[in-house]
Amino acid sequence: MEKYVALLRGVNVGGKNKIAMPVLKKAFEDHGFLDVVTYINSGNIVFTSPSQEIRTLIKKSERIIKETFGLDIPVMIVSKNELEDLLQHTPKWWGDSNKEIIHYAIFLIPPICIEEVFEAVGEIKPEYEQITHHNNVIFWSAPRETFSKARWSKIASSSVNNHVTIRNANTISKLLSLTK
Repeated sequence: MEKYVALLRGVNVGGKNKIAMPVLKKAFEDHGFLDVVTYINSGNIVFTSPSQEIRTLIKKSERIIKETFGLDIPVMIVSKNELEDLLQHTPKWWGDSNKEIIHYAIFLIPPICIEEVFEAVGEIKPEYEQITHHNNVIFWSAPRETFSKARWSKIASSSVNNHVTIRNANTISKLLSLTK
């Protein structure tokens, strides 16, 4: 059986889309997922499943959330192997231990593609940010001090906001360790 990570988009943010992680964990278990672990309150779930079809897992996860919480929440699912591959392809500047730099992984929720996201958000301001991508994940970093001046700090107000889910480097690292 394969390990997976489900990334829920926009839960428990600003008092909206409230989902209690213990209730979510139980709902996933009740629907046949195994070894279920949630991590922090932003909608990260690690689980094992005999099904290996990502689209099926996404639909099942979204249905569980709808039935349990009455919310239509987009879900992105990556396998443990995909997450390992992703972290092997991060740029050298992304995810370092410098606390003065913010590092985000921006996961695209299909069917949106990289080109659409780059077109909607626009070119980076190289003096304030760095960006690259691998497959359907964009790696973005910016200094805390000038974060608000970075173009990609405004992704939440862009037209593609509902088609991405964002995690910081520490969360990605922790999620990978939870798949072990």
